[in-house]
Amino acid sequence: MQDDSTRTALKEGLDAEQRVVDGLYARLDELRGETEARLAHVRRDGPSGSPQNRSERDAFATLYEDRIAQLDAVEDRLCFGRLDMRDGDRLYVGRIGLSDADHAPLLTDWRAPAARAFYSATAADPGGVMSRRHLTTRGRRVAAIEDDVLDVEALREAGLEGSLAGEGALLAALDARRTGRMGDIVATIQAEQDAVIRADLDGALVVQGGPGTGKTAVALHRAAFLLYHHRERLERRGVLLIGPSGQFLRYIDHVLPSLGETGAVSTTLNGLVRGVDTSAVEADAVAAIKGRTEMADVIAAAVRERQRLPRRDQEVRIDGRTVVIRRGDIRDAQTRARRDGRPHNEARASFAKDMIGRLTTQLLEQLETRLDADDRIELERDVRDSKTIRIALNLCWLPVTPAQLLRDLFSKAHLLDHAARGFSRRDRDLLLRPAGAPFTEADVPLLDEAAELLGDMPGGAPRAAQEASEEELDYAREVLETFGGDGMVTAEDLAARMRGGSSRMSVAERAAADRRWTYGHVVVDEAQELSPMAWRMLLRRCPTRSFTIVGDVAQVASAAGTRWWPEAMDPIFGPSWQLRELTVSYRIPSAVARAAQSYARAAQLPVSDLSAARDLDDAVATTRVAPSALASTAASAARAHAARMADGDGGLVAVIAPPEIAREVATALGGPVEGLSVMTARQSKGLEFDVAVVVEPASIGERPGDLYVALTRPTKRLELVHAEDLPAGLDSLA
Repeated sequence: MQDDSTRTALKEGLDAEQRVVDGLYARLDELRGETEARLAHVRRDGPSGSPQNRSERDAFATLYEDRIAQLDAVEDRLCFGRLDMRDGDRLYVGRIGLSDADHAPLLTDWRAPAARAFYSATAADPGGVMSRRHLTTRGRRVAAIEDDVLDVEALREAGLEGSLAGEGALLAALDARRTGRMGDIVATIQAEQDAVIRADLDGALVVQGGPGTGKTAVALHRAAFLLYHHRERLERRGVLLIGPSGQFLRYIDHVLPSLGETGAVSTTLNGLVRGVDTSAVEADAVAAIKGRTEMADVIAAAVRERQRLPRRDQEVRIDGRTVVIRRGDIRDAQTRARRDGRPHNEARASFAKDMIGRLTTQLLEQLETRLDADDRIELERDVRDSKTIRIALNLCWLPVTPAQLLRDLFSKAHLLDHAARGFSRRDRDLLLRPAGAPFTEADVPLLDEAAELLGDMPGGAPRAAQEASEEELDYAREVLETFGGDGMVTAEDLAARMRGGSSRMSVAERAAADRRWTYGHVVVDEAQELSPMAWRMLLRRCPTRSFTIVGDVAQVASAAGTRWWPEAMDPIFGPSWQLRELTVSYRIPSAVARAAQSYARAAQLPVSDLSAARDLDDAVATTRVAPSALASTAASAARAHAARMADGDGGLVAVIAPPEIAREVATALGGPVEGLSVMTARQSKGLEFDVAVVVEPASIGERPGDLYVALTRPTKRLELVHAEDLPAGLDSLA
């Protein structure tokens, strides 16, 4: 909850930043006007003069046009950061550099050496930076500010700790509240996070951390650090950020706004397979089967089944003559088509061409006269236009979409029996479903696997345009050097323009247009939820196996997820992965952390050691009642907390209960209550509340990890309402 001084500081901070941003946009508008005037002047000269003069005018017109396009492109999120330096300097960082009419700097391009500290400064090595501020803008309005504290002592000496916002303010407050241990805790948070941020790019870095340890924020800051220090390696291929939800993606937009400039693509795993609705939920047992790596062999067998061999030869009449579609020819043509390793739908063209050639040769052999090349082309057209032959060849090598392949596979028992021969009858029966059943999240990696093996449908959209050659890039660099490029137009932009492509197409846009795009680095949040098939899906998008993987195996909810990192990582990365742990939570009160850890160890969950940076009085309470009073007691307690928060500065309360009791609590509340939510443990995953009322802990969730998730949601107070005995590890609380 925010006090009056915090709210006042936040409003003053927003107002001050709005004035700065207004000035930056005013300068941007001036530059647009100046550049448009120069372009108009060049165009007025017309095409007269020598060829060299015309070439120079065309080149400058191109530069001015691109400059205008660049100025237009930075309209969104023009300024996104601020650095407060120990020497008193203040530096604003944005998508381009801006200076006033007297050449005094107003905004520093994030790629400039002066802005390096925005991405490289850490608490362990602040490099003269006291704090780093992130600005979230909506259009030209400053919507939010968030501070990273890098040097608390310097901020206090400068008298600026009261102006902080977000987690920066929290860390400053933590350091100020205690001497000794509390200061050590803050230093520990910063030091262990810094070690993760600065780890090597190569290989996979797994970051294991309990609730509230800042895994997501650390992963995103690491992505920014890598993009800056390995720009040449990552800028061309981009970075893929995989999150569990839209909330994660919005957080990325807040923390790393400049990634859109460098080619970051942020999405959920489902978002990598476009055009598929995965809102349906299926049983854990089915999801576990679909997550196995053996499903890759099942999909491959299902694709191969579409390359069928007819039972017998087939005779076809063409213009009074008979040709025979022979089984042997079909087999040979299929073998040849598979030989070059192209996907099924793309290799079909080779198969069809081969067969049409064989059938055309049969026609030629029946003619007594010798025909020239044009005559052969005419005969091939006759063969190709034969409806009977087209049907016969389609049946032997049938084009199919990934969605249709999966629908057929899971709805037709004979196809599933053929493709999944190594699976038990029970597993195959579990996989069967109606043809019209919607897809689920567990189907997404299978659809991607099928897309990899099938390729594009005949007549589908072509692959994204290839990148410019080195020769084209060299020529573009010479043009820019000759005609005075100002850095706003890159050689890649100009080369693409000369090739007739779109010079405005970013790495993210090119990646979105090409399903086979591979990235320079991949960041995965909530990685413990990924199945082995999901990992296959991501590995295809990063052949260099450069990953930042964050999660908590104690909180796994997916039936196909990871419960022990070596079990999941060793088969994928071999020796090229390392594990780092975050052990300090700065969101959960220490009493709540101790209770959750005690339960987790008693339940034999693979938890990391976790200490808390915050001590709060009365952070944990228990109430034992009769079974019939569970719902009413929980509802009363939650309503009372919500009322107190409504009378104060606001806050969020959650009742977390088994599904049946959750429904009873909702009924007892009699309707919606502002700031109060009722949910199951699964639904609470990833969320935080001021107060969590956990009802009947012994019955929460299908797995021990579900209760661990529920216990670690509150940032101020945890209340346990129970009729049964508390589970081992929590029983001492009673």
